[in-house]
Amino acid sequence: MTNDQWIEAYLQYLQAERNASSHTLINYRNDLEQFAAFLKQKQVSRFAEVTYLLVRMYLAKLNEQEYAKRSVSRKLSALRSFFLFLVREGELASSPFQFIRTPKQEKKLPQFLYVAQMEALLNAPDRETPLGLRDLALMELLYASGLRVSELTGMNLSSIDLDNGIALVFGKGAKERYVPVGEPAVRAIRMYLAIARPQLAKSPAEQAMFLNARGTRLTARSVRRVLDKYIDGLAGVEHVTPHTFRHSFATHMMEAGADLRTVQELLGHVNLSTTQVYTHMTKDHLQTIYNQAHPRA
Repeated sequence: MTNDQWIEAYLQYLQAERNASSHTLINYRNDLEQFAAFLKQKQVSRFAEVTYLLVRMYLAKLNEQEYAKRSVSRKLSALRSFFLFLVREGELASSPFQFIRTPKQEKKLPQFLYVAQMEALLNAPDRETPLGLRDLALMELLYASGLRVSELTGMNLSSIDLDNGIALVFGKGAKERYVPVGEPAVRAIRMYLAIARPQLAKSPAEQAMFLNARGTRLTARSVRRVLDKYIDGLAGVEHVTPHTFRHSFATHMMEAGADLRTVQELLGHVNLSTTQVYTHMTKDHLQTIYNQAHPRA
């Protein structure tokens, strides 16, 4: 099999056996094809010919191109998994990545919005237009439930019970979880479904909850563009992604007294350690407030 054929075989395995999301598959494809292109430059035609030295040379090239440590770690993770797949398939006796160490990550606290900033952002959409009502509904839901953008765009009309304020979403690895939906989000979604969605929908068979102007399912990229549009006029905020809503949800929950286990369940984190970053955030926030407010700070 050629390198391209091995990449396709691995992506099919991820989709069929590991329930990998479309977002994960796109990232893995990009990372594997980038490595394959590097090998071609070095006149290496088969993955079976990759050596430890070649891997080190590739990492050095990524470093020269000033890739962030987080990006390098993701690429390494993709390549590690792929080469283990090649070993299992009998293409390799061992993986050249087995002795490669993942670079240490810089500990960066997730970006979040303060409550007043979030309120300003949620007040930005135009309630008089179909797209404005849609934007308001999706932003309210992102903040109310702490959803990942893939969970939001994957929702269908049947995913949410507005009467009981609860939604069923599919997280990483297609894992189901129920999330609460607050009353402001329920109101915004009801308006969107009653007024805006019928104007956006081109086919009664379309089951996607959130639609674009063409009447098809909204993509993660489109959600990011929606947010960029509203951020331009928001004072004190430079960059907001869909994940900023998720971080804000968790931070505000913790600051209001929610316990760590509850926030973990709501976010759909497998490991508690993933959620614990928000305890550091609230401590830092409290320290800032203390320093500003206490006369003896």
